[in-house]
Amino acid sequence: MILKMNASFRIDNLRSYPPETVEVLRGALVAGVIAAADPHRNNFYDLEAGDKVFYIHLSPTGTVLLLACWRKEPAPQTIPREAPLPEARPYC
Repeated sequence: MILKMNASFRIDNLRSYPPETVEVLRGALVAGVIAAADPHRNNFYDLEAGDKVFYIHLSPTGTVLLLACWRKEPAPQTIPREAPLPEARPYC
């Protein structure tokens, strides 16, 4: 499905992501973005914008709750066993 919102909506940044991350989400929602509904929760969605994936909730009042954000994983590559694991990054 495509989520598209008008410019006058609020995003509650529940995990204090950087303002740039919130603006990427806002821009994607204003432009229209493909979103996958969470099959286990009503009004929860995963959406991709650039190199980021967002997990959001659309409240009945029209507020967007930004619950999580992470960088999209690159295509799987063959990594030798001796290679160290990539460092986890909590922020987008």
